[in-house]
Amino acid sequence: MSQDWTPQIGDPEATGWLTVLAYLVCTALACAVWRGQPRGRGRRFWGLLAVGTLFLAVNKQLDLQTALTATARCLAHAQGWYEQRRIVQLAFIAAFLGLTAGGLWIGWRSLRGNLRESGVALVGLVVLAGFVMVRAIGFHHVDVLIGRRQLGVSANFVFENTGLVLIALNAAAILSRRRGRAAGVTGRG
Repeated sequence: MSQDWTPQIGDPEATGWLTVLAYLVCTALACAVWRGQPRGRGRRFWGLLAVGTLFLAVNKQLDLQTALTATARCLAHAQGWYEQRRIVQLAFIAAFLGLTAGGLWIGWRSLRGNLRESGVALVGLVVLAGFVMVRAIGFHHVDVLIGRRQLGVSANFVFENTGLVLIALNAAAILSRRRGRAAGVTGRG
């Protein structure tokens, strides 16, 4: 395992750090929305979104999926099932897709009755989940496509950050409306 992964910065370019910053901004905004949400009304959605974006911020630079892959490869060699690794890979991909679909379903269900207010964030989460799934599955031809650069920026960066921008815009709109309502109440008194 030590030959395949070492703890280091996974994406030291400026775009990598901008993406980490975007994840952390989304985490902070999601926490702020979560704190102000009454029970129900998407509170679980915003809480899970905050936890998820924080995890992805950490993972962006620690590249934990590479450590997981290296550990699994080492185990496969040590335990003698490396030649059958494709079955394990397919099972892992199926489990990951199932967990992602389940998480999106829970997010959608927790927004019932509140989809109008938080629907843009849900779309952002779907885009982000799509990005994470594409990266996790790691089809070579798709990796080549999203790794292409235009004006010095990869499609990878654009894809990942589109979801984050949608989440941040939705959270900022909710917080702005909340401040407007609070100012209206205070101004009347």
